[in-house]
Amino acid sequence: MLCTGYTKVWELAPNELVRLPQARGTTLRVTRGTLWITLQDDTRDIVLEAGDSYVIDRGGLTLIEAQQASTVCVLGHVDESRHLEPQPSFARRIVARIASRLAPDDMGSYSPYY
Repeated sequence: MLCTGYTKVWELAPNELVRLPQARGTTLRVTRGTLWITLQDDTRDIVLEAGDSYVIDRGGLTLIEAQQASTVCVLGHVDESRHLEPQPSFARRIVARIASRLAPDDMGSYSPYY
């Protein structure tokens, strides 16, 4: 699908996260992949698949995460400086954090106390 008439086109990698502050009125159309969207002060989780569109209906922070490689057509004013690099999944971040706390990588810096 083409994004004719849209302001921007994003090619998102799996787990890539986009933060959109104050994006109310911005239209997102997914032409490939799956997006997860959450809005500040909103209990909904919105999932868009190829062919779906959504107009952001709240102010505040909007988070968009690609669940797989995705193409998104964007219509509206968005600040691309908020476009972030792919992030490891939540599970991978937890495992890495636990591993870093358990690994004795700087044990040589300790001195025994007598």
